This record gives sequence, C-alpha cells and structure tokens, in this order.
Amino acid sequence: MDGEAGDFRVKVLTRPRYVDMARCIACGTCAEKCPKKVKDEYNAGLSTRKAAYVRYAQAVPLKYAIDPDNCIYFRKGKCRACEKFCPSQAVDFEQREQTRVIRTGSIILAPGSGVFDPGKLGSYGYGQLPNVVTSLEFERILSATGPFQGHLVRPSDRKTPQSIAWLQCVGSRDPHRAGNAYCSSVCCMYAIKEAVVAKEHAGGDLDTAIFYIDLRTHGKDFERFYETAGEKHGVRFIRNRVETVSPVAGKDDLSVAYVNKEGRRVEEEFHMVVLSVGLETRPETLKLAEHLGIELTEGGFCMTDSFHPVRSSRKGIYVCGSFQGPKDIPQSVIEAGAAASAATEGLVSVRHSRTKRPLQPLEINVRGEAPRIGVFVCHCGTNIGGVINVPQVAAYARTLPGVTYVEENLFTCSQDTQEKMRDVIKHESLNRIVVAACTPRTHEGLFQETLIRAGLNKYLLEMANIRNQDSWVHGNNPEAATEKAKDLVRMAVAKAGLITPLSEPEVAVNPKALVLGGGLAGMVAAKSLSAHGYEVVLVERKGLLGGQARSLFTTWQGEDIRRSLDALIQSVEADPRVEVHLSTEICRVEGFVGNFESVLKSGDREITVGHGIAVIATGAQEYKPDEYLYGNDPRVMTQLELDRRFIDKDPSLSGLRSAAFIQCVGSREPKRPYCSRVCCTHTMSAALHLKELNPDMNIYVLYRDIRTYGERESLYRKARGKGVSFIRYTWGGNPQVLAQEDGLEVRVFDPILDRPLSFGVDLLVLATAVVPYRDEGPAKLFKVPVNENGFLVEAHAKLAPSEFATDGLFLCGMAHYPKPVDESIAQALAAVSRGLTLLSKDRIRISGVTSRVIPERCSGCLGCVQVCPYGAIAPHQETGAAVVNEALCKGCGACAAACPSEAIVLMGFDHREIYAQIHAAFAG
Repeated sequence: MDGEAGDFRVKVLTRPRYVDMARCIACGTCAEKCPKKVKDEYNAGLSTRKAAYVRYAQAVPLKYAIDPDNCIYFRKGKCRACEKFCPSQAVDFEQREQTRVIRTGSIILAPGSGVFDPGKLGSYGYGQLPNVVTSLEFERILSATGPFQGHLVRPSDRKTPQSIAWLQCVGSRDPHRAGNAYCSSVCCMYAIKEAVVAKEHAGGDLDTAIFYIDLRTHGKDFERFYETAGEKHGVRFIRNRVETVSPVAGKDDLSVAYVNKEGRRVEEEFHMVVLSVGLETRPETLKLAEHLGIELTEGGFCMTDSFHPVRSSRKGIYVCGSFQGPKDIPQSVIEAGAAASAATEGLVSVRHSRTKRPLQPLEINVRGEAPRIGVFVCHCGTNIGGVINVPQVAAYARTLPGVTYVEENLFTCSQDTQEKMRDVIKHESLNRIVVAACTPRTHEGLFQETLIRAGLNKYLLEMANIRNQDSWVHGNNPEAATEKAKDLVRMAVAKAGLITPLSEPEVAVNPKALVLGGGLAGMVAAKSLSAHGYEVVLVERKGLLGGQARSLFTTWQGEDIRRSLDALIQSVEADPRVEVHLSTEICRVEGFVGNFESVLKSGDREITVGHGIAVIATGAQEYKPDEYLYGNDPRVMTQLELDRRFIDKDPSLSGLRSAAFIQCVGSREPKRPYCSRVCCTHTMSAALHLKELNPDMNIYVLYRDIRTYGERESLYRKARGKGVSFIRYTWGGNPQVLAQEDGLEVRVFDPILDRPLSFGVDLLVLATAVVPYRDEGPAKLFKVPVNENGFLVEAHAKLAPSEFATDGLFLCGMAHYPKPVDESIAQALAAVSRGLTLLSKDRIRISGVTSRVIPERCSGCLGCVQVCPYGAIAPHQETGAAVVNEALCKGCGACAAACPSEAIVLMGFDHREIYAQIHAAFAG
C-alpha cells in the first residue's frame, strides 16, 4: 500500500476459486466425484470435506470452489474428476491470481480474530480426547449445517451426552501458559448461551456446569440472562479454574477435578467438556498491521485511544470489531458504524461522486389478476425444523386455494435462496408470496427486497411466524406445533389472496439534526454531524457542556479526561454549524422522519427548531446510596467524588494509611438487576492512583465478580502486583461498615477463607450503580421505549444497537446503557453513521402501511384521534371527519381497531384481510 490519508493506493490480490461462479449451479457433483478428503474447517474439523468443496455464506451453502492446497491435480498433476463430471462445465483450472490497485481516501480494517488453540495446553487433552471440544466446535455441533445436522451428540460415539462441562478462560487471562493476559470479553456469555441451547436440544435432564473465575456478564440484559440460566434452566455455576481434564478408564467419559466450596478436592465425571477458548489476533493480521505501519497493543490488537476509539495510529486508517479489541456482536456493530462515520468525515467533498444506483425491474401490475400464491416454508436449521414437521406443513400448503407453488428451504433468508425465490417468482408467474419462517421484525425487509428485484410490489408479501410464535414456544409438543404451523400458513394464505399493491409517498428531508444531551456522547455526535457538513442543534438541560465526564479523572488507559473534554467543548462552542442551547429542555415534538419540528424551552423563552433526525444522548448519573454510612460520614464517598478529589489534587489523599472499595453498590440486586459495566475498571484505576500517591497504603477491594473485560484486565493484574487485596463477598452477605473514632471498620465474610474478616480503613469508596435519569420527557415526546430499568430500548439489541424502531431517531451514550468513555464515543459516531443514511438524501420514501379514512363512513366521533399515539389524525376543518397525515402515521392500527363504523382502514391490514385470517383460523 502506498499514499496517505485522502489518497491511498491499495494493491489487492484475488485468488482464483477455479470455478466459474456464473456457471456453477451448486449441484455438488464436483464434491461427490472428488476422491480427496480433508478436515472441514467450517465445521471446526469435526467432519471432512472434499478438495472440491462448498463455500458458505450465512451458514448456508452457496457455490463450490477448488482447494488448491489439497487438490490432487495441483499436487500431483492428475485427476481433474470434478472438471470431467461437472454438468455445467463450471470448473476452470485456467483461472489465475489477479492483482489490481484500488484508490481510496480512507481504509477500514475489520479482519476479525482467530481463537486460541487449546492444543498448546496439554493438560486438557484437546486433540487426544475426542469428547473435549472447543466452544467453536460445540457451536458447529449445535448448528443445523454442522457435522451432526444440529443433533446434540458427542464426537466419540455419536450418543447424546447427559452431562457437559464448560471450562472458562482457556487461552485468556493466562499470561504464563497461554501467553494471553487479557480477557476475551465474550466467553462467559457464549458459554451460558451454549449451555441453555444445549438443554433445549437435549431436554431438561442434561446436566450443564460452567467452571469460571469471574462471571463477566457486563452487557445490556446479560446479567438477567445469567440469572435466568441458573434459576430457570438449572445451569450450574462453579467458581473454580480447572487445570486438567482426564479420561475415565474403560469409557469415553471425562473426569474434571476441582476444589468445592468446602475446600475439598472433588472429581466429577462428564460426557463432554467444552473449552471456552478466547479470541486472539491471527498471524496474517499481525503481518497486515506491520505492512500498513499501524501500532498494536501488548495483546496484539490495533492501538487506539479512548477519544478516538476507531482510529488507528496511522492517519486515514480506521478499525472496528475484534481487531480493535475482544468484543461481542453489539459492540462490533457499533464500532462498524463508528468507523464508517469517522472514515467519511474527510471525504465530504466527494460524497456520492462514485455512487452507483442499482437498476430495479419495472413493477408488474398484478391488479385484477387471480392470485398465484407461492409459499416458502423455512426449516431455519433446527430452530423450526427441529420441532415442526416442515415437509408436512409444505404438503398441506399445496392443498390451499390460490397456492400454485410451494418450496421448503433450509434457510429462506440465505442469499442463494433469495436468488432462487426471485427466479421462481418470474418463472412461475407468482403474484403473491407467503414466507413461513421467523419474525417479520428482522426479516420482512429482506424478503420485500427480493420481491422488488423480481418485479413485484414489496407489499405483496405475507409472513407466517412459525418460529417465534410456534416452534420456540411449543418445543415440547412437536405434533401440536406442526398443526399450529398449518393454521398459521392457512391464515397467511387467506390474507395473501386479498392483499393489494401499496404505494410509498415521498417526503423531503430537512438536512439538519437535533442532538439532545450535551455530554460526551452528544458533543461527539454533534461534531461528527458538523464534520459531515450538516447543521446541528445541540440541547443541554444544564448550564454547562460536558455531562458526567466533567467528574471523571482518567480513562482506563490513563488519558487525562478533562484535557480532552475541554478541547472538545471549545471545539463544539466554536463550530459555526453547531447551535448550542444550554439550560434548555425540549417540551413539544411534532412531525416525522425527515421533517420533525421540536419546541425548545429555556426559562420563559420558547424556540421552534426544524430537523430531519434526532439523536438522544441524555446520559445517566451516579446512584446515591443510602447504605454503608454514605451521607452520614465524610470518609465514605462514591467513585465520582473520589475522582473529583483526584482532579483537585487533594493533598490529604497522600496521607491515607488505608482505603477500601465496595463493588456492586446498587447494581446486580433486585431493584437494579444489571451490571453497571464501568465500576470494576474504575476501581482498578483509582486504586492504582492511590498507590501512586502512597505506595505503602493498604487497599482492599470487596467484590462479587471482577469484570475488567478486554485489555482492561491489565489494570486488575497490575493492581494485584501492587499489593491491592481482593476480598470476595456474596449477594446476601454484603459487607458491614461501622464508624469508629480512629477510622471506619469494615466487616465481611470471606467465602474463600470461610471466616469473617474485620479491618479498619481511613477511606471507603462505593462503586455505585449507573442509573438513568428518570425524566422520561424526551422518550415520551419522541414516543421511544424505555426498559424496566429506565434505559432507552434500541431497535435490535445486536443488529441495530444505535437506532430506535421509529425512523429518524437514534441513541447513544449512557442513556442506552452504562458504558465507558471510548464506548460512548463509538456509539455516538455509530448513531451519526445511521443518521447520515437519511440526511444524505434529498427525499425519502415512507411506509405504505398507513391508515386511510373512508369519509362517507366517518361520523366524526374522533375516537381515533384519542387513541392515536403519534398525533397523526385530526378532524377536517369543514366536514369534521377524521383526516390522517400519512407521514406521521406509523401503521400501528390503533385507530382502525377503535373505529366503531370501520371508517378507518389500515392499508395492508384492511378489514377483508383480517376477517379472512380470522375465518381461516377456524377453518382447520
């Protein structure tokens, strides 16, 4: 690679697949005739494949390729059986490597990561004991496209296991044996998920045990999932790091030795052992980094700083995903959006200069045609097919009136099935489509796009949710689930025969943004929007910008927060595109995506602002406890109060002889059953700074689980090395704090020593929960949801973590969930990235699923006005009849349900269609 930011020249090498993709029909003849067998890396080596093998996308076979490293022809110069027998003459051994140079202004690195090879640790028997598998291999065992077609069996004898153990931190948090000192962040949650899914596959009798050091369920709703796994599903959690796995003589079973709560050595037998392997950067990625000249961290990840979390050390090169550091899907998706936003800030002048619009076929007019309904029934791997008799449902669909084509699919959402569906629609002249699969919430848009590419109106689609509403809730009764699936398909077909094409009106976009919240996330969002060329109105309820970041001392990497924060504030205040409103709150909102109108109130003054999108970054605050003598003794303080003393360089801190931190104050308890994510790392940083001020200070950390995820683990390791004492306590056995004349007395029961402890300290710091502001004004005004804990609810936890289900509204920062500085900034950039998809357009289409009024039926009772949650209905000034503003209408149907004279019709769900479904429900 040559060049610099704004004008990189990247040389790209494309390796041949030796198969013509245009000719390949994915029939599998090449693999069938190929004599060479090798281990299938896609199934983690648990099965074999041929040298002519299938390539996958979305876990579904697409096209075939020739593996030159194992192909007999490439190794010995003979064979070519695949070429001889290929019916479409797609095999092409004349293909060669191709090199081309791409000119680009920015580069985003998203190479992902590999997993640790546990074969390096001989004590677990991996590679020698067949029933010791990695977590990735176990994922493939559970998968419908895996080596056992989704059946939970162990590799040695293909029998269903009755007991499975998961061993955590294999290749993570182990600098001596594995060489990786960091926490891989994802392993605890995927182990819990695998244990729960395994129980669903094998039934409730399966014994599952997870051996762990600290349970790190620090993500949104993760703690709830952890609690549910233990209480509802019976997953056992055993706090112990297992060092060895031994074979059981005469059997394929495995023996796991550990020390129980009573301090006795116990040996327990399991049918399988799953090693929760950590993430690590692949060797080829390390070479790529060296070639690009970017710096790496001690753990081998791309080095970034907290205020630029997706920017590498080389200007113009950005990073996202697990190469930036170990992380889960939601954070990877957030960083992908953040990288896209950051990478395009410097390319505004050439926006759309190379944009190509795909040509779509003309829409076929099907009005007046008799219904020709195609039904596609999905197995969804074993999600549906493992419970419902899909062939039986498909056979039943063929008997329904109007149905002219029926097909079963392993994964209807896969790329190859979408292409086939498009071709089938054309070939069979289908004019209505029913997809019996999963929820339309996540997949309806995908299938609608397929209809568009086939020349049909996107609204000629009906989905029957036979997964969420059937197989997932009736897994213990397959026969009843199959009958219910038939009912759902019959109802969908009845409605499909009556649905008509809908049009989507266009609206102009106001290229201006409103950002609510002048904290760190809100300011970053405002600056990024401005950098992309858009005007921003930034609203802060308090008299100063900065939010909670004003009270923070340093980031986990030791960066001075106030210095960077002050620079950001000055930049925002000096930005001509950013209009800042302090001591201001939003009091009214009208309008719709692309054309919102908000009224801001500051004292007695009101300002009306028009904007196309809104970003909600209203933040959160520190919980003020009523326990541990807080508020009654000045020696007891919160973490932010200690940070304030650090910022002020309080000289009294150097004279302290001892200090204690109590973790999870107000978190992970019935009132707030979530982890506040930032507290453990914050405590490590504070404890280390106290040690810097006075190396002889005795410091105690009382904890339930230490959750220094990712490379933050280095702080925990450093704190232990500096002599910080860690004392675990359990829920229900909370510490007690007593005020004494010469200090504070802390009492706690140590479950490791199995005895109570008591010690005196000069200072007690409470790691209190992060709680949302209970002012639900912005949420109510914009009609966006909050969860039971008061945090904003995103459109999709994994796939859309920075946007609301309501178009044009986005979220970021701690209003979404507790998060540190770098993650708040990343989500702010991600929210901007999503917002730019609207602001960058002059006009956008709005949904065709809106309500319409039949004037001659309307009596003017205006019951619809009262029930409409979006203010989309108003009385006509002359006739008094209801009138719907289609741009405001969200298609919820409340008005249609409330109207006593059926004067309001929800397009796509009109009364004929609904009644047809109801009649069909009872026709079986």
